[in-house]
Amino acid sequence: MSEQLPGQAAKADEEEATSLAVSSRRQLLMGGAVAASAIVSIRPALANTAASVLNCTINVPDQGRAGNYIAPSGQVVPAGTPGAFPGTGRSFTGEQVKQALRGRPLPGTSYEQNQAYLNYIRRLQSGTSGFTCFASLQMPR
Repeated sequence: MSEQLPGQAAKADEEEATSLAVSSRRQLLMGGAVAASAIVSIRPALANTAASVLNCTINVPDQGRAGNYIAPSGQVVPAGTPGAFPGTGRSFTGEQVKQALRGRPLPGTSYEQNQAYLNYIRRLQSGTSGFTCFASLQMPR
């Protein structure tokens, strides 16, 4: 077993610290390169997702309940129910719904119809046509 002199021990400690610092910097730079390439590949995917969300559609009411009316509360009720509104017979795009949720009316609707249709859309549940579109409008970007 050999003994180190105080100067040699300090030099060995310094070399070890330098080696650790260099490898830490190297790992940090490699990690940054990986993160940058991930951002480059994810951004276009997010842009495509945002575009598809605005082009998705929501039927009021969904096709399985077509012919029914929409009550002011947003519930689907039998056709001819007093105070309820007939279904639109068309679908609204995600962009139209997004704007309506911010205060603009849905195209071709009166104030009362607009409120009833928005209440219907807000009540959509998983498994219902249009739910995925509405849920995606609610997610922050």
